[in-house]
Amino acid sequence: MGNENNKAERTGSVSRKTNETDIQLSFAVDGTGQAEIETDVPFLNHMLDLFTKHGQFDLNVQARGDVDIDDHHTVEDIGICLGQTLLEALGDKKGIKRYASVFVPMDEALAQVIIDLSNRPHFEYRAEYPSQQVGSFSTELVHEFLWKFALEARMTLHVIVHYGQNTHHMIEAVFKALGRALDEATSIDPRVTGVPSTKGVL
Repeated sequence: MGNENNKAERTGSVSRKTNETDIQLSFAVDGTGQAEIETDVPFLNHMLDLFTKHGQFDLNVQARGDVDIDDHHTVEDIGICLGQTLLEALGDKKGIKRYASVFVPMDEALAQVIIDLSNRPHFEYRAEYPSQQVGSFSTELVHEFLWKFALEARMTLHVIVHYGQNTHHMIEAVFKALGRALDEATSIDPRVTGVPSTKGVL
């Protein structure tokens, strides 16, 4: 992590195989919004595609899991892998903006995502969905994915769904806002010398 090649390319990749899931994931911070996503969880595929497009990242995910039990392990482990690759891609974080706050509407729904690439994992989540399911996808897995993503990426992540009536719209707004906020927080600010912290490290 944090080698010269990594800093130049700002990419990360990971393979994770357990008794529950088998995942290969690669992530490029400075991409063009290209997503190649194949998992056993169609709704998550859709959300990751939105996240990638709106963040202008490149994301490749090949994942198989024990979805005959439920989607939990697959969603959780993809969140873990995405966080690990983001941490790897950012290296020593020199020159990044670090913070971002983005609102995204989706029809009647409004979501806000606030990020601090702080090296201090923390997650706050304020969302109440009208439905516990979107198709076959359990809405409680949104929390699971975001929490594991924040934990492994070692970032502070606050997600607020201010209002909405359609559960799909509300979650879609979250993932769009996540992409846009992460794009801003990871972007290079030419005014920043070293890392944006008085401690001198992130």
